[in-house]
Amino acid sequence: MPPADATLTGTIVRTAPLHPVQARVRGWGGGPGARVSLLRPQDTEGVRRAVEDWRASAGAGWRAGAGGEGGGGVRPGAIARGMGRSYGDAAQLNDGLVLDTTRLKDFSLDRAHGTVTAGAGVTLGELLNALVPEGWMVPVVPGTQHVTVGGAIASDIHGKNHGVAGTFGSHVETLDLVTAEGEVLDLFPEKELFAATLGGMGLTGVITRATVRLSAVSGPWLSVDSDRVRGLDDALAALLASGGPHRVAWLDLLGSPAGRGIVTRAEHVDAPRPGRPTVRARATVPRRWPSGVLRPSAVRAFNELRFRRAPVRQRGHLESIGSHLFPLDGLDAWPRLYGAAGFVQYQLVVPFAQEGVLHTVIERLRRTRVPCYLAVLKDFGESGDAPLSFPIAGWTLALDFPRIAPGLDALLDGFDELVAGAGGRVYLSKDARMGRATLEAMYPRLDEWRRVREKADPERLWRSDLAQRTGLLG
Repeated sequence: MPPADATLTGTIVRTAPLHPVQARVRGWGGGPGARVSLLRPQDTEGVRRAVEDWRASAGAGWRAGAGGEGGGGVRPGAIARGMGRSYGDAAQLNDGLVLDTTRLKDFSLDRAHGTVTAGAGVTLGELLNALVPEGWMVPVVPGTQHVTVGGAIASDIHGKNHGVAGTFGSHVETLDLVTAEGEVLDLFPEKELFAATLGGMGLTGVITRATVRLSAVSGPWLSVDSDRVRGLDDALAALLASGGPHRVAWLDLLGSPAGRGIVTRAEHVDAPRPGRPTVRARATVPRRWPSGVLRPSAVRAFNELRFRRAPVRQRGHLESIGSHLFPLDGLDAWPRLYGAAGFVQYQLVVPFAQEGVLHTVIERLRRTRVPCYLAVLKDFGESGDAPLSFPIAGWTLALDFPRIAPGLDALLDGFDELVAGAGGRVYLSKDARMGRATLEAMYPRLDEWRRVREKADPERLWRSDLAQRTGLLG
């Protein structure tokens, strides 16, 4: 073993074009996407130079009017992009510049302080593969290992352990941000721009590097308790029962009774056998997957099998970190199952004592017959300090729908009213359809965030399709 004060370093080497290329990019949920000029800088200096070149070209009239709301003369906008795991249009800008940060791959572990400093393009899976064998865990991971450090900060991601660990941003000690002026800022939690960047959807600048506090772990194993539940109320109770910090419920909204499911609670344990902290894809969905294969009858049959095969009650079952926390990563490109049109994920959160909203959502789904192919329920702890961070203390429900499902738009508009009226909100990183009025109603600290962001980028050079669709910049 290396001495305690040694550092673990790594670099994943890539090659990159030196100039923008024309490309079409999409969110993870599919949809029409955006035509963009795509640039892949190699490092922070490359990002800084790209911003300066872009500003100079824009000032000389380069593609005047592209990417903005105001017509001719508006500077073309830009936005950063990582692995493209935002479900909607957060990491794209039609006719704008997209700075792909996936080449920013250096990282180093400081064992003495229990931190890792990583480039924005390093994925959480890459970190886990390097860190877990050394006894360290990224403290907050989402449902996929294929998220970059920069994306984790820009979305202020949460995991199944939010009740004890908070969001990813609450573990960030410092971050480097390239501003619209091409300046590289070293930000830390006491700076208001730091808080605006957490969950700021890339609209404060390009995150290029961050130092993150880690959690000590004994290995890549989790001890998992599971319960089969017959409805939503049982699932809510089981989530809060004694057990591990990683808590989640899978709900079957196509079967009978609606809301039956499987609740798991997991905690890290020592186990005397090797294991992997990530998962390898066992198969890949073909690009030309037939759109009619995934239909309610097929999903209903799969859900029935999954529910029946699950133990009624199980305690202490060993599962690897990867297999438990990233189950969908075992099927590469799984959104293709929805066909060319893709899917919409709608993730809401409502405060505790507003469980009636969850019941109403499920009842409306049954009444309208809009098919929900995946439903995931979790509990959240207290909200953090970042003004646009999604979690609040309460219940979060994520729902996946075929994008082409008849009646979907009207159904989700109704859900928006329910959620906003209960003091809840919809997750911007998953959103593909929210309007300006909905955003204003759901994020009470929006004006605070806008003030800080406007001070950092008064020309509004950082923009995205999400920002323009929702009026996020004001």
